[in-house]
Amino acid sequence: MNFKTENIDHFVIFTILDNTLEGKSASELKSQILIIAQPDIKALILDMSNIMVIDSTGLGALLLAYRQLKDYNIPIILIGVQDFVNNLLEITRIKDIFEYYRTVEEAINILKQ
Repeated sequence: MNFKTENIDHFVIFTILDNTLEGKSASELKSQILIIAQPDIKALILDMSNIMVIDSTGLGALLLAYRQLKDYNIPIILIGVQDFVNNLLEITRIKDIFEYYRTVEEAINILKQ
């Protein structure tokens, strides 16, 4: 899986550079989440602008992030969610556990308020 991470004032931005999140790439994302989803961050921002296809293992990776951070009330923010991914989040009834913004900058500005 191709990705990049940034930490801006304890807001961790994880950008997925591939266009799919399934199988092996989802497993790699789970490994990365275990490393970055720690209680000392203010938010985990997942930039999914490139993701056109996601499967159950990809959804499992998103749920892992939620489980890692929910006890600390740390938000998980999804950026640039495409229609297919959005529909799948709705169908599986997990859409409401995440926050959504159009851009990383918008998310950080709102979270800093």
